Amino acid sequence: MTKTIDIKGDVIDNETALMYDYFGLPNASPGAVDAILNDDVDDPNDPDEVVVNIASNGGDVFAASEIYTTLRNYQGSVTVNVQGLAASAASVIAMAGDTVNVSPTAQIMIHKAWSGSQGNADDLSHQSEVLEGIDNSIANAYVAKTGKPKDEVLHLMSNETWLTAQDAVDQGFADEIMFVDNKQLQAVNATGNIISHEAVNKFLNLLKAADKTKEAKKPTKMTVKVDANDVIKDLTKTLDVVSAKQDRQEKLAILLGIK
Repeated sequence: MTKTIDIKGDVIDNETALMYDYFGLPNASPGAVDAILNDDVDDPNDPDEVVVNIASNGGDVFAASEIYTTLRNYQGSVTVNVQGLAASAASVIAMAGDTVNVSPTAQIMIHKAWSGSQGNADDLSHQSEVLEGIDNSIANAYVAKTGKPKDEVLHLMSNETWLTAQDAVDQGFADEIMFVDNKQLQAVNATGNIISHEAVNKFLNLLKAADKTKEAKKPTKMTVKVDANDVIKDLTKTLDVVSAKQDRQEKLAILLGIK
């Protein structure tokens, strides 16, 4: 069985959620997440899979921290799907996924915490220290997911960084870009064979896997990008090893493990 949690609308605390619910406003609160996770628990030793769908501008950082912690502590697998925008506090929640998928049209936005403050110089100086502490706490979620140095993450937050789907995967904030369904009907009108959606998905995953492998082997912190032409040349060499009697479509299917 799969439990589905929607992080839609504002991320808010449990008390504020009472007002939002009264007026029918979309929201995500720690209490609502707890209720779904604890609903009909048949066997604590065999927890359900959890799918978290996110499309939210964010909200209360401490409510997001509570949701993040709850999801991270969950014993079953947690898959996050960023469907639209996962911004601010919502991006923190996204980092709780064992697997984070992002729609090709979605974005993840991270930034430093802010608040409306008033008072004298001492008050504002204290508030600055509080916000700096919150920023460091938020950064921990991004560091845990991406493996980036904390200083680099804080720099990205300071710049209010917007990540496209590919940026999110390249920088480790997401694991996969959500593609078309591998099993959906593919209608074609061509005189020869064309590559299937399933083969394309596997090919793109090979590219990303190769990129991660090269990045792990580099002794420096520089980002390594895989040149698509080089990958295609390597694939072509591998294909040539297969019997010349097989056409290219069949060879590619064998290489990608479809056959």
